[in-house]
Amino acid sequence: MFKAFLIKYAEIGVKGKNRYLFEDALAAQIKYALKKCEGEFLVHKTQGRIYVDALTEFDFEETTARLQKVFGISGICPVVYVEDEGFDKLCLDVIAYLDNVYPDKNKTFKVQARRARKNYPKDSMTINRDMGEAILNAYPSMHVDVHNPDILLNIEIREKIYIYSETIPGPGGMPVGTGGKAMLLLSGGIDSPVAGYMIAKRGVKLDAVYFHAPPYTSERAKQKVIDLARIVSGYTGPIYLHIINFTDIQLYIYEKCPHEELTIIMRRYMMRIAERIAKETDCLGLVTGESIGQVASQTMHSLMATNEVCELPVYRPLIGFDKQEIVQVSEKIETYETSILPYEDCCTIFVAKHPVTKPNIKVIRRHEENLWDKIEELVEEAIGTKELVVCTESGTEVKKNT
Repeated sequence: MFKAFLIKYAEIGVKGKNRYLFEDALAAQIKYALKKCEGEFLVHKTQGRIYVDALTEFDFEETTARLQKVFGISGICPVVYVEDEGFDKLCLDVIAYLDNVYPDKNKTFKVQARRARKNYPKDSMTINRDMGEAILNAYPSMHVDVHNPDILLNIEIREKIYIYSETIPGPGGMPVGTGGKAMLLLSGGIDSPVAGYMIAKRGVKLDAVYFHAPPYTSERAKQKVIDLARIVSGYTGPIYLHIINFTDIQLYIYEKCPHEELTIIMRRYMMRIAERIAKETDCLGLVTGESIGQVASQTMHSLMATNEVCELPVYRPLIGFDKQEIVQVSEKIETYETSILPYEDCCTIFVAKHPVTKPNIKVIRRHEENLWDKIEELVEEAIGTKELVVCTESGTEVKKNT
C-alpha cells in the first residue's frame, strides 16, 4: 500500500541559513542506509521536506528498521500518494486509505491539510472542513477531536498529493558527519559502545581504538570488541577499528610502577596512544565511556590524571549516567548481550587489589619516570604493529595487520 516515506527531522529545522547543509547530509545518510535494503529508492528534498519514494517493490519492515538507525530522523511517516484528479476523487482516496489502515472505525480524527501548491482551488482550512465532512459521511462511527485525536490525518498538496497518519519514531540527533570525527576508546564492556552511540547521535563520525593484551586476553575478547564495533556501525556507518597490542607496555608498567597506580598509569598511556592515532586520522577529540565514580579509575581525581596527558579534548557522554541508565541504552541498541560475554579486556586483567582513588598527579609523573628507559620504544612498536579492521554491519575487512 505505502509507496513513500516522509522523513521528519527536529533540530535541523532550526539551523537557519545552514539548514540545507544538514538536510543534504541527512539525505546522504538515508541513501547509504537504504543501499542495504531490498528494492530501489529515490531520496529527494522538496520545500522543507525529505521524501523517500519506493521505485520498486520493497520490504516495508526492513526499510523502516534501517531508517530507524539514521541519526537526524525524528519520525518516519509511511505515505500514500495520489494524483490530483479533483477534490471529490481525493475524498474517495482518503476514505480508502482510512479503510485500509484502520479496520476499527471507532476512532476520533482530525484532518490537517498543508497546501504547498497555492494554485489548488481549496485553501487548507477549507480542505480540513470539507474532508472531515466526507469522512463523517462515509464512517458515521468516527468523530472529530481537534485536541487529542486517535488519528491525525495529514494531507499535503504538492505536485502529487501525499496522505499519511502514522509516525514511526526515529533516533533523533544529528546526521553523522556533521559534527566532525572523534576517536572512541572501545573496550569489551557495556559503557564504551553506548558512549560511541551517544556521541555519534550528535553527528560525530567515529573511529575506534582497542587495546589488546595477548595472551592475557583471548582472541575471543578481541572478536567481542569487533562484534561491538559492527553493531554500533549500524548507526554510525563504517568504523575503522585500530587494534593495539598493549601487552608489553602493561607488563613494563607492572614491573616498574607501584601496583596501586597501575590502572591510572596504564590509562594514561592508553590515552597517549589513542591521541597519537587520533591526530594521524584527523580526529578532533577522544571519546570514552567513563562516568564519575563508577570505578576507582573514574573518580574526579583519576579523570583529571588521565586528562592531563591529552592535548585533544576528551568527551565523556556518559559522565552523569548511572549504570542502570547505561544498561538501558545498551539494551536498546542491542550491544548489551555481546558486552556481557565473559571475555575480559586488558583493563580488568591487570587491575590492582587496592587501586588509588585520589591519585596525585605529581606523584604519578614521578613514578612514570621509572619507565623512561624503554617506554617510548614500546609505544612506537605498539603503534607500528597495530591492526586496522574496518567494521560494518555486513562484515569486517582487515586493512593492515603487521
